[in-house]
Amino acid sequence: MTAEDEFERRLAPYRPELLAHCYRMLGTVHDAEDLVQDTCLRAWRAREQYDESRASLRTWLYRIATNACLTALQGAARRPLPSGLVAESEPLRALVLGDDVPWLQPFPDAWLGTGDPADTAIGRSGLRLAFAAALQHLSARQRGALVLREALGFPASETAEILGTTVAAVNSSLQRARARLAEAGVAPEGLAEPSAAEQRAWVDRYMKAFENADVAGLKRLLTEDVLMEMPPMLNWFTGRDNYGLFMDWVFEKAGTDWRLEQVGANGGQPGFAAYRRTDGGYLLHTLQVFTVTAEGISRNSVFQDPRVYAAFGLPTELDDRGVPRDR
Repeated sequence: MTAEDEFERRLAPYRPELLAHCYRMLGTVHDAEDLVQDTCLRAWRAREQYDESRASLRTWLYRIATNACLTALQGAARRPLPSGLVAESEPLRALVLGDDVPWLQPFPDAWLGTGDPADTAIGRSGLRLAFAAALQHLSARQRGALVLREALGFPASETAEILGTTVAAVNSSLQRARARLAEAGVAPEGLAEPSAAEQRAWVDRYMKAFENADVAGLKRLLTEDVLMEMPPMLNWFTGRDNYGLFMDWVFEKAGTDWRLEQVGANGGQPGFAAYRRTDGGYLLHTLQVFTVTAEGISRNSVFQDPRVYAAFGLPTELDDRGVPRDR
């Protein structure tokens, strides 16, 4: 085994959590992937300077990755979801495309490897889509301090080392970040939620109602204040009745023959890819990621972006039997 192979072997276990870390910082899976590659390259080039007696390999890698993220964030626009950017719209208002907005993207659970995100350093609540959206309201250094301290559990001293600053500065950034998230109504530790199996069961029932074009059945699975948003469309709205009006419109315009494929996103959030019937098969229409509470589905973030589809490894077409045509 060459020295490069041995170095790659040592770095490999940290790749999934570094991907999740860079995603939290940047809000985009593609840039996160690029920066993890850059982190590994920088680590290889600086391997002779690494002093294992001063910092663990994990801390050293996080320092490289975090500083790469901070550099990437200089002058970069924040990545919102529609509900954090514009005022609520009526459910049947004409769809308005925000194609010049750098939207927040969902994170494919497949990128986390085969382990349960709840049992790894990656964590669950710190990857949730609503939390990732809230992070976009923070400055780059506030984001770094919050993610390292709250989501990853680094002590203040290690966080200061990773960020190249003092413990006092870390605590100040963390205090400001917590205050900003409180203003946005998001707790750093995330919201209490049902088990993964319970969440999946809610969405499985939703999928069955969707496949039957049963709007009344869909509404029964929603919370009263459910929110739907549809990047890259600027439109978003709240309320069970508004949701029902919109779904009536969807089935009227796009038909009632769909195929749905389960996906997992953002550390265990259930979702599915929706394929709409076309001549001779089914065409990929949207990727939908759900937030589920004990009372039901409280949020549906619907993505329509080829780059997101590619990150989730979704085929663009299925034949009549549901077999991918482009694999």
